[in-house]
Amino acid sequence: MQEDEDHFETQILNLGPSHPSTHGTLRATIRLDGEIITDAEVEIGYLHRCFEKMSESHTWNQVIPYTDRLNYCSSMINGVGYALGVEKLLGIEAPPRAQAIRMILSELSRVMDHIVCLGANLNDLGAMTPFLYMYQAREEIYSVLEACCGGRLTVSYVRIGGLANDVPAGFDDAVRYLLKRIPKLIDDMETLITENRIFRQRTEGVGTLSGEEALDWGWTGPCLRASGVAYDVRKAHPYLGYENFDFKVPIAHTGDTYARYLVRVEEMRQSLRIIEQALAALPPGPVIVSDHRVALPPKGKVYTEMESLIWHFKWVMEGMKVPPGERYGYTEGANGELGYYVISDGGGKPYRIKVRPPCFAIFQAYPEMLKGHMIPDAVAILGSMNIIAGELDR
Repeated sequence: MQEDEDHFETQILNLGPSHPSTHGTLRATIRLDGEIITDAEVEIGYLHRCFEKMSESHTWNQVIPYTDRLNYCSSMINGVGYALGVEKLLGIEAPPRAQAIRMILSELSRVMDHIVCLGANLNDLGAMTPFLYMYQAREEIYSVLEACCGGRLTVSYVRIGGLANDVPAGFDDAVRYLLKRIPKLIDDMETLITENRIFRQRTEGVGTLSGEEALDWGWTGPCLRASGVAYDVRKAHPYLGYENFDFKVPIAHTGDTYARYLVRVEEMRQSLRIIEQALAALPPGPVIVSDHRVALPPKGKVYTEMESLIWHFKWVMEGMKVPPGERYGYTEGANGELGYYVISDGGGKPYRIKVRPPCFAIFQAYPEMLKGHMIPDAVAILGSMNIIAGELDR
C-alpha cells in the first residue's frame, strides 16, 4: 500500500490471514484514519491450492475429491458442476434417479452453506444464540449426507455419469424429517434477529453495492440478488430438471449487509420447497449409466465375465477416455455461478480445467466496500459475502 501526503498520520492494519472473523486464510490490508477505513487492498492468491494444475495429473473421476475442497461448506454442489461439464463432453446424461438425488443433496448443501454464512456472521456480530440454533440444522443435514456416502464435510459422492451408490434405506424419511425440522429453526433465528434493532443498525446501509456495480464486478449468487439482479443459473440455464420445479428467486434492492442476510434466509426456504417437490417425484432405477466406458462394471460381472474384467482394468489404470473437445459445466453454487471449463485431448486425464468460482469476483469488490466504514463494519461485510478461501484461491 503506497504512502503519499493524503495518508499523513494514518496507520496500516492487517486483517487476517489468521483472524477469527475471516473464516479462512484471507488477507486484507486496511488503512485507518482514526477509526475510519480510508483505503484497503486484498491479496487474492494468498492461499493457492493448485487445484487446476493437480487435475491435469489425475483421471477424470479422481478430480472429484479435489472439487469437494473448493467450497467445502457445500461440497456436493461442486462435484455436480464438474460432472455436468464432463458429461457434456461425453454426450451422456446421468439417469433420472441420479439427477433427482443430486438435486436434493445439492439443495440441502445450499441450506447448510447459508447456515454457515448466517450463523458465523451473526456470531461475529455478537449473536451467539441463533448461531447455535442454526447449527443444529446443519449437523442434521450432515447426518443425511454421511448416511449416503460416508463423508460429511467432503463427500466425494458424485461420479461421472451418476453417483457412487444409491441412497440408503430410510433416505426419504430422513429428508422429510429435515423438511419439518429446519423451518422451525429458521423461524426461531428470524424471531431473534430479523427485526432486532441492534442487528439492523449493524447491517443496514453497511457495505452497499448497487446492481450495476455488482454486475461490473462480476458478482453472481445471493450477493448479486441482494443488489436487485434476479440472476440464478437454475432459472436462466436450468440443469438437473430445475425447469420442472416451482420455486422463486429471492431478491432485495438495497444491496447492503442486511439485504444479503434477507436473501439467504429466503433462499433456504425456497431450497426446502424444491427438495419437497423433488422427493415427491423421486423415480426408481439406476444411479449411474450402464456404459462401461464411463462407469465401472458391477463387481458380479467383473468376477465372472472376461470383458467386464478388461473394462474394469482399463478404467482403473488408464481412466475413462473422454472425446477431444471443450465444454463449460456450471451450477448455481451457494455463493453464485460455479463453473468448470473442461478441455479433453482424448486421454484419460483432463488436458486443462479452469474453475470459475463466485468468490473470486465477489472478494475483489471488498476493498471498495470498506471505504468510509469502521473495522467492526469490515467484519460484518466480510461475513455477509461468505468468502470461502478454498474456492477463492483454488
